[in-house]
Formats: sequence, structure tokens, C-alpha cells
Amino acid sequence: MRLTDVLISIVIPAYNYAKTLPRAVNSVLAQLGDAQAELLVIDDGSTDATPQVLEQLLTEHAGSFRALRKPNGGLSSVRNRGIEEARGQYLIFLDADDEMAPGALAALTRHISSHPDSRLIIGGHWSVFDDGRRVQHAVKPLPATPRQRVRGYLLDKTVSLSNGACAMHREVFAPGNYPEHLRNVEDIPVFAQVLARFPCTVLDQPLALIYKHGDSMRHDLKQSLAAGVGMVDEVFSSARMPQELQDLRQAFLAQRCLSLFRDCYSAGDYVNAKAFYARAVRANLRSLTRWSYTRKAIRLLFK
Repeated sequence: MRLTDVLISIVIPAYNYAKTLPRAVNSVLAQLGDAQAELLVIDDGSTDATPQVLEQLLTEHAGSFRALRKPNGGLSSVRNRGIEEARGQYLIFLDADDEMAPGALAALTRHISSHPDSRLIIGGHWSVFDDGRRVQHAVKPLPATPRQRVRGYLLDKTVSLSNGACAMHREVFAPGNYPEHLRNVEDIPVFAQVLARFPCTVLDQPLALIYKHGDSMRHDLKQSLAAGVGMVDEVFSSARMPQELQDLRQAFLAQRCLSLFRDCYSAGDYVNAKAFYARAVRANLRSLTRWSYTRKAIRLLFK
């Protein structure tokens, strides 16, 4: 297929997910015929059996999808490579331990046809837990203005985005791709720039099954500390965030410090926890009114 023939590209980054990769791949292949779509799997230098599993899948489904392998560089580098290699107008980044929900591609195709100007389509999803429990998350209506959308996403947590449950037009990466120096929270700068600069719509249908597990990069304290508050600079870089929204930076800095405080507190790293809480208060005195955090900070006085 030529670039213009492909409407949607599904990119699956894979790093040491040999066990769950077939589930993710098959969930996409089962519905490729419902849309002008392609599947691309990128192995980020896996050290487990992922290369062998991928080779077997390519044999079983010859000609149905593409795959490539690259040296390990982290999730941002895989997604950026996917942007380069994908031929579709819209991209979905589906994690290798998740699934595309049945009917997702057909629903997205209909939605794009009726909302051709949309550059970010936000769908619902199912959360799947280790005990087999499933919880459906319906998508909420989007606020009307870019300011309200960005504030809802970064500060108020009223706008929720999950990879696999949204589709982005390739135009949205013009202000910036995924920051490769961040090994987690790398999607926040990209989602924020899209909400700030591009037309967005919602599709009230589950697009993905997202499996929840404790070893997620989101729960990696080492990587969270490495990203630190520098992530705030990335989100509010002039290329990504319009000048008229730069006034939200200080409040987001406080929010980021509170998040790092919580992570450090939970991990027993009380020295860093105290430092991040103090910085949050310096950035925004209203942090003192966030009682769930303030109670923990008071407990730190006795540790």
C-alpha cells in the first residue's frame, strides 16, 4: 500500500514482551480488514524470546503485517521510529501487553469520515487487572477551548488519555516528537501539545483493553526521578506549548513535584520526598490545600 492508501497505522512497540505480544498482534490482525489499516511491530532490542515469537507470527500471518528490529533506545525512540516508518494518516500506539478492542478500527474509520478535521480522537477503554477484573472507562466530553483541555489534562485530571485508546494524525508531531531523553512520562509532552494546538474529538466506544500491572514504567521510581521536574520544561517548551498557555507552567511544576513526592514517599525515600514537597509549596502555595499530600508531609516530620 502507498502512504495515501493507508488511513490508520497501528504501531506496537515491543521490548521483552514475548508472552503477551501474540495477544496484541492478533487483536489487530483480526480487524485489519475492517479499515484501510496496517500493523507495524517494532522490537526495541529485546533480550527475551520476542524476536523468535515475532518471527513465528510473521510466518503464521505472512504478508499481513510488517516488523523491524532496532537497538534498544526506549519507548520514545520506538514511537518516533514508528512515525517515520508508518504509512497511515493516523497512528495508534498499542503497547505489546495490551489489546485492541473488537470493532475499534471500524469505529475509528466511521468517526474519521464524519470528523475529517479531527487530529486527535480519544476513545474509551477497558482496564484489565491481574485478578481478571475488568472496568470500563467511558470517554468524557472534551472541554471547548485549548486552555480548558490542557488544564483538564495536566492539572485537573478531567481529561484522560491512554495510548492504544486514541488515534493521532501525523500532523500533530510537527511541534515535536516523543522526547527520547525521557524513559517514562514521555507521552505527556506530546498529548499536551496536541490538546493545545489541534482539533480534538471523542469517540464513545472502547478502543483498547489496557492491562494493569505493577511493573509498569509509570511505577519505576528510578525512571521517574530521572525524568524529574525537567519533564515540565519539555511540556512547556515554546515549540510545544503556545505562549498564551505558558501561564499554566507554575501550577504544573507544583503538580509534578507533588507526584514525585508521592512516589518517593511510597518507596520510603523520605529525603527526596521532603525536598519535592517543599518545592511544590514554593512553586504554588495552594499545594498546602492538597490534603492527601499534606497529611503525608506532616507524617514525614516524625520520620
